[in-house]
Amino acid sequence: MLYLVAYDISCQKRRTKVANVLCAYGQRVQYSVFECVLSPLEFRELKVRLGKVVKLPEDSLRMYPMSGHTVRQVEVWGGLPLTERQGSIVV
Repeated sequence: MLYLVAYDISCQKRRTKVANVLCAYGQRVQYSVFECVLSPLEFRELKVRLGKVVKLPEDSLRMYPMSGHTVRQVEVWGGLPLTERQGSIVV
């Protein structure tokens, strides 16, 4: 499944750690936004890894699952193309 992950973290050190974790799972599409194609196991692993870095309630992190219907409606204006799920075609 494709997930859109966005975060707002004021601490530079934690923000860098979160970005490094997300780089291992997906593609950065904006400064604090990643697209990640994840299996259920990878999604659980990502949440565990991020949970060790994020400090609540000070930090904010959101993970949006992108259904096939939603992905087909995405418009990309500039930047990188939408990250494709394996075995799928985005038109």
